[in-house]
Amino acid sequence: MDTLLKTPGRFSCLGEAFYSHVTPEPLPDPYLVSVNESLAGELGLDAQHFRDKATLELLAGNRVTDQMQPLSMLYAGHQFGHFVPQLGDGRALMLGELRDRHGALWELQLKGAGMTLYSRSGDGRAVLRSTIREYLGSEAMHGLGIPTTRALCIVGSDEEVYREQIETAAVLARLAPSHLRFGSFEVFYYRDQHEPLQVLGDYLLAHHYPALRDEENPYLALFREVVSRTARLLAQWQLVGFAHGVLNTDNMSMLGLTLDYGPYGFLDAYDPGFICNHSDHEGRYAFDRQPAIGRWNLTCLAQAMLPLFAEEAERAVEMAQDALDAYESAFMDCYSQGMRAKLGLTVRREEDHRLVTGLLDIMKGQAADYTRTFRALADFRTEDEGASCPAADEFRDRDAFRAWAKGYAARLRGEGSQDEARRRAMNRVNPKYVLRNYLAQQAIAQAQNGHYGEIERLRKLLAHPFDEQPGNQAYAAVPPDWADSISVSCSS
Repeated sequence: MDTLLKTPGRFSCLGEAFYSHVTPEPLPDPYLVSVNESLAGELGLDAQHFRDKATLELLAGNRVTDQMQPLSMLYAGHQFGHFVPQLGDGRALMLGELRDRHGALWELQLKGAGMTLYSRSGDGRAVLRSTIREYLGSEAMHGLGIPTTRALCIVGSDEEVYREQIETAAVLARLAPSHLRFGSFEVFYYRDQHEPLQVLGDYLLAHHYPALRDEENPYLALFREVVSRTARLLAQWQLVGFAHGVLNTDNMSMLGLTLDYGPYGFLDAYDPGFICNHSDHEGRYAFDRQPAIGRWNLTCLAQAMLPLFAEEAERAVEMAQDALDAYESAFMDCYSQGMRAKLGLTVRREEDHRLVTGLLDIMKGQAADYTRTFRALADFRTEDEGASCPAADEFRDRDAFRAWAKGYAARLRGEGSQDEARRRAMNRVNPKYVLRNYLAQQAIAQAQNGHYGEIERLRKLLAHPFDEQPGNQAYAAVPPDWADSISVSCSS
């Protein structure tokens, strides 16, 4: 891997105003827990390469070559609505960049490799539990086609780390084209340092948004693109029932990626007010609040980028507001189109919203499983108006589903929908498998006892969430009763 790692990376060329150099803390007696063979292959690496002692030491943070300049990024952020003037990578460091088979560059970060200048009161370590959750969560999102950071491998150790209890340490190697976040701009705006804002803007335009450099106002065009990508990302989350849990501005990507997997969760029984983070006592980041929080966070980013839009403050605010106003329509266009696809509708009509909300309302009232209900709807037969549809089995009161199904059948007949073609189309957008909390917890429990096979089984399963995968039906079952007792918080 040494020969593939490009050091220093492009970000390091910005200068030390944007990061601090850091020396990883050695991880005692590291061992390989899991490697993402698919992603390794995209990088031109064989999975066996990760068992090589030199590579394992590198990914554990135990070996740094003379060419490497590990660094941790500086940023600020609004956390639960309150501005924190300096955050930064408290337990992550960037080793450099890797180039994949298509020529694209990926920043390689180690998460859990020890303290940095930004660790504050933290120990800089990650635990096996949280590392497995991010490893599986990011790859599950990738399998669903949702923009995300990627997870390359997990390196474990028997070193003890205290969270709510004693756990063992681990390091996650993760990749992204860029780990820049909204907070990367906020830190300099609130320091009244406008020159670094332009440096960051130019960096993004040069390396990630080159098509925007010729725009009349490239920085405003950059912000508009971030607005659009964020709107689409939030819509995609809502469509698959994903709750992030900690949508602080320092966890929002400038590339529109799903970033920083902590107390996330996929919906089981449909509950629009689902709060996956037990640290979120006010429900700020509840599932149904995510779209509005996305816009709120963009408002914070707009504030930080105002000096780039125009010299005159009032004019800059007008530009920012105009760009922000596009968020709701961009979100609704993506969400509405996605919901039509989930229901197998090919024609846009005014009654679509009523049809969707009608289904969601009875799902909420009946505690119907979100993923299973939409997947089962693919077998809806227009002729019998859903009387034989397995989706009805997800409802305690089948009559509630049948009442909705009559209107749905009429809607399908109105556009000449054919059952078999619709079934195939719906199964391409409604996953059969998602990373439910209890599935992740089972893999964690086994790993904590030294058995890592379930991590790999889940990774392979979730790489193809829309396929039937005979033999894996149990992974699509209704969660067991004990799943309700799983608690994830900011320490997750």
